Amino acid sequence: MRRTERLFQIIQILRRARRPVTGQHLAEELEVSLRTLYRDMAELIAQRVPIRGEAGTGYVLERGYDLPPLMLTADELEAAVLGAKWVAARGDDALARGAEDLIAKLSSVVPPELEPVIVDAGLRPITRTDVRTLDSFDVGLARTAIRTQCKLVIDYKDEHGGETSRTIWPFLIAYWETVRLICAWCELRQGFRHFRTDRVTRAELLDEKYPERLAVLRSRWAEHRRRNDAERGSQS
Repeated sequence: MRRTERLFQIIQILRRARRPVTGQHLAEELEVSLRTLYRDMAELIAQRVPIRGEAGTGYVLERGYDLPPLMLTADELEAAVLGAKWVAARGDDALARGAEDLIAKLSSVVPPELEPVIVDAGLRPITRTDVRTLDSFDVGLARTAIRTQCKLVIDYKDEHGGETSRTIWPFLIAYWETVRLICAWCELRQGFRHFRTDRVTRAELLDEKYPERLAVLRSRWAEHRRRNDAERGSQS
């Protein structure tokens, strides 16, 4: 790996890390000696990259720092294009348009040597079926509810045709091959429920925020699923 690529990779590792990264870990991931790693870190700091070294813990990249958008590797571009193609085929309408726009924007701004990665991409998502269940409402409302942590009122029709009105706290949308599920806390049932987006007949975004943070809701939901899986396993 050339030194320029290695410096860029150091920044990428620090960007994705949620806690300080030790010099030893960086050196092992980059397959270089600690001495080389320390020289690289000194070069980055000299170039005014806001890296902070914490004694005994490791290196941290200050928040707010970003690289020019064209600084993408071929692997990163392929990952972006592959993911965008899947979303274009399986996402809700707004996300599908966003995915197509993303590919178009990448095509127009990447350096000439990277254009074949997008134009002649040899990666394509393959799914088991071409059948795609259509959403019965604007799923963008649910995504907005998650971003703003606001409650969502929905009218929902179950598999037997029964319809109920519910106030929910959406915290995640699961995109399966043929359907999408809104994972939420349901005030009516006082528990976690999953709602298919093709069975929501009406949705209204409220200004009222729900009382729990997204991270807490997702953690509780994950624990709820683990308990259910454990119970099913013990009964089998």
